[in-house]
Amino acid sequence: MVLGDNDSSSPVEEQTANPDPQPVSDAPPAREAAAEGDGEVESLARRIQEALAVGSRHRFWETQPVGQFKDARDEATVTPGFRKMELRDVAAVTRLLRDYLSQFVVAPDFDENDVEHWLLPLENVVDSFVVESPETHEVTDFCSFYSLPSSILNNPNYSGLKAAYSYYNVAMRTPLLQLMNDALIVAKQKDYDVFNALDLMHNEVFLKELKFGPGDGQLHYYLYNYRLRSALQPSELGLVLL
Repeated sequence: MVLGDNDSSSPVEEQTANPDPQPVSDAPPAREAAAEGDGEVESLARRIQEALAVGSRHRFWETQPVGQFKDARDEATVTPGFRKMELRDVAAVTRLLRDYLSQFVVAPDFDENDVEHWLLPLENVVDSFVVESPETHEVTDFCSFYSLPSSILNNPNYSGLKAAYSYYNVAMRTPLLQLMNDALIVAKQKDYDVFNALDLMHNEVFLKELKFGPGDGQLHYYLYNYRLRSALQPSELGLVLL
């Protein structure tokens, strides 16, 4: 999937003349001119927005149920040193994220305060995990997902759908496929029904291998005061919108 073209000459529909005569308006000329002026301003605003918009055709990928793991509740993660992120990990996670995200064209610039605010685990909001080397106790990898539940209406058996969304993942020493496999296991253990992910960064590595199926949603990114020389590929984008 590719990002939308950022060329300022966005295609605009040609207006064809109406063969039918327009009815004569009883409005005063000044009022008609004002109405036409407002219409032109709105049209110009739409054209500017289209020209500045970088529409990402990123597709949501989802599993039904989470990772097809029928017995994941009793299954243990396979990566040695895989554990829940703690406050003492903030500095190490910040270094991992900054190094990893520096390779992308568009990405946030996290500092330790940002990491503590956005990524430190909070029940029913965000779950983050690190891989700590058993030998050196160095934090080498990181993965996370956030919670976005939905209500189910008019169903006598179910009232809600607990959905997890892949957030930021950094696989330096652990293969990303293995890291996300562990993320799916803990998501199932935490009673999530669905695990969603975008096809940005390096997510393509695990989507098909972990039995993700393409969803029917699209996420559009709008970048203002930001000029691109060419359309971005999803793999060049390191920003996850909430």
